[in-house]
Amino acid sequence: MLSDIASSLTDPAYLIPILVSVAVFATLFTVMAPYFERSDLESRMKSAALERDEIRARERARLNAEQSRAGEKSAGLRSRDNASVRGIVDQLNLKKALADDATVAKLRAAGYRTQYALNMFLLARFVLPFIFFAAAVVYVFVLENLTDKPTTVRILACIVGAYVGFYTPNLFVSNQSKKRQGSIKLAWPDALDLMLICVESGVSIEAAMKRVAEEIAVQSTALAEEFLLTTAELSYLQDRRVAFENLGNRTGLEAVKSVTQALIQSERYGTPIAQALRVLAQESRDARMTEAEKKAAALPPKLTVPMILFFLPVLIGVILGPAAIQVMDNFSNGAP
Repeated sequence: MLSDIASSLTDPAYLIPILVSVAVFATLFTVMAPYFERSDLESRMKSAALERDEIRARERARLNAEQSRAGEKSAGLRSRDNASVRGIVDQLNLKKALADDATVAKLRAAGYRTQYALNMFLLARFVLPFIFFAAAVVYVFVLENLTDKPTTVRILACIVGAYVGFYTPNLFVSNQSKKRQGSIKLAWPDALDLMLICVESGVSIEAAMKRVAEEIAVQSTALAEEFLLTTAELSYLQDRRVAFENLGNRTGLEAVKSVTQALIQSERYGTPIAQALRVLAQESRDARMTEAEKKAAALPPKLTVPMILFFLPVLIGVILGPAAIQVMDNFSNGAP
């Protein structure tokens, strides 16, 4: 019986139909298998979301642990909120009288984001006019200055002093904001180059900003703070677009807003961000070079007056001094 089975398997009349059937089955299986496969995209997305939640929870736990270990000394301005200052601001309702959205935006642009900073700003705007007015009264009436002026002019000088005290906090915040913007503007092209390298290497935007913040902190602490704050907002805000828009609004620079719009477009439509970052980095470098050329071109007119007042008299003294001494010696020797 075994010999009959062996002869049947080796018989071409039976072997060819078997091989054809196997080939047809393999072809059908190859063609139809993709239609019966279930996509694991949904499960992978769920696992990525769960992993992101775990990372977020782990980072929050780490920050809370560091803050608790550091204690009150390094807890930041939020924990330094003075109850007496807050009580004065609330009792006098200074927030409604002196603060609005523009005031909060100016304070954030200057790097003051906490409620403590806002309370101190409002208290300064309330107290400084009285202090400046009292100083002006002492200067004008007690020390008897401006005695040659009429009394109305002297009173007007005291009122002007109070007016200056009222706007002194605004001038301080504006000055700090300009300094901060200057620091960010100077380091922004280098930060974009670093971010471009990170993005092209396959790093996410959050990790790229965190890495760039570590590298750029030596050059611009303000820009490193903004990147870290944006990274934190990207981790807990539901809409990532809001985090990018907040970065542009806090800095107030058009170069930063252009990059944030490119990031928003990349998040919404999936467009590649590397080419946009490269172009924007080049534009930022060109703008920085143009501003440097403007400052260099404005330098000769600014040096004209100091040269006339300080350099020319010295040069005239050095050149004509020996000749004048020689002439004086000649006259003294030739005199009878």
